[in-house]
Amino acid sequence: MNLLAFDTSTETLSVSVQRGASVWEHTGPGGAQASHGLLASIQTLLGRAGLDLSQLDALAFGRGPGSFTGLRTACAVAQGLAFGAGGGRGLRVLPVDTLHAVAEQARHQHGTEHVVAVLDARMDEVYAAHLQWQNGEWHTASSPALSAPEQVHVPEGWTVAGNAQAAYPTRLAPTADHVVALPTAAALLRLAPALLAAGQDVNASGAMPLYLRDKVAQTTAEREALRMGKLA
Repeated sequence: MNLLAFDTSTETLSVSVQRGASVWEHTGPGGAQASHGLLASIQTLLGRAGLDLSQLDALAFGRGPGSFTGLRTACAVAQGLAFGAGGGRGLRVLPVDTLHAVAEQARHQHGTEHVVAVLDARMDEVYAAHLQWQNGEWHTASSPALSAPEQVHVPEGWTVAGNAQAAYPTRLAPTADHVVALPTAAALLRLAPALLAAGQDVNASGAMPLYLRDKVAQTTAEREALRMGKLA
């Protein structure tokens, strides 16, 4: 299978290309710089793999939750490439939840199969989801949600994986096991075959972000009111 995958939902840009059993990977600065580096990285990796867009079976991207700017960049590039691939015939697009990619990266790196995937959402909050590895695929025990760090529940025997522990070391499940894991493009590649087989791909116009927060900025008073409401 020939696949392209990329994620720009965090401060790290991650791009991977798969041609059969071979995989090429690139990481670089994400955030605001992702819009400048993503297309160039894709072109470079496709060149190394000896592929062009028309030879890809599908394109996978991290749809969120994550950085607003990063998600907009990923969706725009996914839509543009899919519309342009194959002389306008389009390309299968696979939007993948970033917290699933975090769980998959944690499983790949650390062997964890019961994961509370957590990403720093800033504004004193985190994105979190509970995921279990069963019968060769991830199952969602709790859907992605926005939460205060101290409100993230970690069942006994589960591992917290992501990038938020450094930001909230005393507030995010301080007694639980933690591993660092990002939603890498390589994780998207590993998830893609099962998701494609399940028919979860969309056309180019369906490459949309998953936003859990409907407002980019809040006032100090709004953040404090939200925090107190959650702790009440």
